[in-house]
Amino acid sequence: MEDIKQFIESGILELYVLGDVSAAERREVEAMIQKYPAVRAEVEEIERALESYAMDNAIEPSEKQRAKVLNSLVVNLADDRIFTKKETVTEPTVISMRPPATNNFYKYAFAASITLFIASLVVIYSLNSKLQEKTQQLIAANVQNQHIAKTVNYMNEQLGVFRDTSFKILHLKGTKNLPDGNMVVAWSSAKKKVMIDLKSLNMPVNDKAHQYQLWALVGGKPVDLGVFDKVEGDSLTMKEMKPIALAQAFAVTREPRGGSVNPTMSEMMVIGQF
Repeated sequence: MEDIKQFIESGILELYVLGDVSAAERREVEAMIQKYPAVRAEVEEIERALESYAMDNAIEPSEKQRAKVLNSLVVNLADDRIFTKKETVTEPTVISMRPPATNNFYKYAFAASITLFIASLVVIYSLNSKLQEKTQQLIAANVQNQHIAKTVNYMNEQLGVFRDTSFKILHLKGTKNLPDGNMVVAWSSAKKKVMIDLKSLNMPVNDKAHQYQLWALVGGKPVDLGVFDKVEGDSLTMKEMKPIALAQAFAVTREPRGGSVNPTMSEMMVIGQF
C-alpha cells in the first residue's frame, strides 16, 4: 500500500494525463490502473480536474468572429462548384514523424524538490523541539537562580540586622485573639529603623479586605508604623517599616486594607515591650 501511495504522489499520473510520459512509463501507468482501483480513481480525478480547469478558463469567441465563421460555412455549402462530379479518391499522404523526445529532467527535479522540502520540515521540527526544551531548561534555571539570590539577600539582610549592635531584637507574643502568634521586630533607636522578620512570622494569612498594621507605643500613645501582609508559604524577606526613634512597646492589629488612624484594640494579634 505504501508503494501505491508513493507511486500516486510521484507526479507521474499528472504527466500521464498530460501525455508527457515515455512509452515505457505509459505502459507502467496503464498496468497500475488495471491492477489498483486507487490508481484508476486518482487518474480519473486528475482528468476531471484538468477538464474543469479547461472549462473554467475557456475563452468565448466574439459575436463578430462567430458570424464570420458561420457565414463562411453557409457560402461553402451553397456553392456547388466546390464539389466535383466524379468523386476522386485521394490517397492520404502519410508523413513519418519522430516521437517527441521525452525530457524527464523537470519531473525528477520536482520530485527531488518535494523530498528536500519534506526533509527540511523534519529538520526544522527537530530543531524547534530542541529549542523549546533548552528554553524550558533556561527558565527553570533562572527561577532557581532567582530563588537562590532571594535567599542569599534575605540571609545577608538578616545577618546585617543581627550583627548591628544598635538593633534591639524584640519577640512579640500572641494575645487572646491569637494565642500561638509570634513575630520578631528589630529596632535601632540610633538609626530610627524598624525591621520585621516575615520568615518567622506566625500569623494567619490575611484576606484581601484586611492587612496587619504595626504600632509603636510612645508615651502611652500608639504610633502607626505601616501595614504588611502575611502571604501563603514562607517569605524570605525582612520588611522595613516606618522609622521611629522612641518606643516602649510594639503591637500588631488587623485593620481594613490600607490601615487605620487608630488601632482596633479588639483585633490585636501580637504585642511585646522592652
